[in-house]
Amino acid sequence: MVKNIIFDLGNVLISFKPSEYFDKKKYPDTIKATILSDIFGSKEWLMIDNGEITTQEAIDSIAKKSSLNKEEIVHIFNLRTDLLYPLDYNVRILPELKKRGLRLYYLSNFPLDIFDEVKSGYYFFKHFDGGLISAEAKFSKPDVRIYEALLEKYSLIPEECLFIDDNEKNVKAAEKIGMKGLVTHGSLEISKEIEKALDF
Repeated sequence: MVKNIIFDLGNVLISFKPSEYFDKKKYPDTIKATILSDIFGSKEWLMIDNGEITTQEAIDSIAKKSSLNKEEIVHIFNLRTDLLYPLDYNVRILPELKKRGLRLYYLSNFPLDIFDEVKSGYYFFKHFDGGLISAEAKFSKPDVRIYEALLEKYSLIPEECLFIDDNEKNVKAAEKIGMKGLVTHGSLEISKEIEKALDF
C-alpha cells in the first residue's frame, strides 16, 4: 500500500520550458537554438544541478566556448526564475492528498541557488513532509543513488512509495529499486493518473 508520494518538481508541479519561453519572447530561432544548446544543454548545467560548480563558475566556463558573450549568458541565467511558475491544477491536489493521510516528498534535479528562491517563494512547499534536490545529494536522477539517499533520509520503504516524474527514465530508475512509478509526460492535470496509481 502506498503511504508516501514523491514528486519531481520540473514539469510536474512547476513549469520549466525554456524553448516555449523564448518563443513567446520572440527570440530569433538561431539565438534560441544557441541558448538551448550552449546553456541549458551544457555539461555545466548538469554540474550546477549536481552541486559540483557554482553558477558563476558555470557562466565563466560557458563563456569560453559559446558564441554568446558573458553579458548575454549572465542575462539568461538571471531569467531562470522567470521561466518557472507553479502548475496550478497539479499543485492543488497536494493538500487533498495530505488530508487522506499520505506523506508527500519532492525529489528533483535543481541547482541550489534557484531552489532556495523557489522554496521560499512558492506557498505549496508547506504541504511537503520533506525532500531532496540533486545539488544537495550530489547526484542527479536517474542515478539510483539520489533515490536511495531520499529513502534513507526519511526512513522510507520503497514499496510504500509512489514516484511521479515527467521523464520515463527517471521513473524506471525509481521502479528498479522497488517504488511504484507514474510518468506524467508533462501533463497539466495529473489527479486522475494519481488516483489510478493509488488504487483508491
